[in-house]
Amino acid sequence: MATRLVQINMKARDDSALGAFWAEVLGWSVSSEGPGVTNLEPEGFVYPDPVAVVLDLIVSPEPKTVKNRVHLDLATNSAAHQDEVITRLMKLGATPADIGQGDVPWVVMADPEGNEFCVLDSLYQETGPIASVVVDCVDPRAMARFWGEAMDWTLHKVTDQSAVLRSAKDVGPYLQFLRTPDVKTGWNRVHLDLRPYPGDDLEAEAARLQTLGATRLELDVPWKVLADPEGNEFCLLTPG
Repeated sequence: MATRLVQINMKARDDSALGAFWAEVLGWSVSSEGPGVTNLEPEGFVYPDPVAVVLDLIVSPEPKTVKNRVHLDLATNSAAHQDEVITRLMKLGATPADIGQGDVPWVVMADPEGNEFCVLDSLYQETGPIASVVVDCVDPRAMARFWGEAMDWTLHKVTDQSAVLRSAKDVGPYLQFLRTPDVKTGWNRVHLDLRPYPGDDLEAEAARLQTLGATRLELDVPWKVLADPEGNEFCLLTPG
């Protein structure tokens, strides 16, 4: 049994407006499952496919109060392209953000609701518009062990400072666990959504993840909500 990362779930005060922003940023199309839910995916995309990790925006009245522990890295083709993208993003409503990053080759920004993201100066040809999904953590090695067993994604790198995984098909964005001294407080406004494969059993897969170190969170929803060994919530969706 195994599962795989299929989408990023982002809470939003206004899912429609924030969805429109991210659709422009990524060049993706917008759809809706109903009031309060906005889905973004590439044109012509057949879900699920590891070539892209799609984005779901879910309306929430809870305000953003701390730096997100999960964020996106956007890819560009070059330093010049990075400058062009940043200019376009600011016209769309993004703002520069200072999270103590210092002198780094990427640029940290925030979307119109304050969600942090980074703009890199490379990787677009390799990954598409989203270069990586980044999760803050205390112990990248421990996270690599858990997530490497949880998913069928391939571990590309692990050090004391970071761990990097990618789809077993070697397409789409990377998943990076980055060491940080920050302490997790409250529920993450951005989290990962996983999906087992067709024919797998949802309850059995949830139980397997618990044996690896996940904790089940009891919510009245048709899917399973769990937390990884560092408390980062994630959803286990119905197989498909």
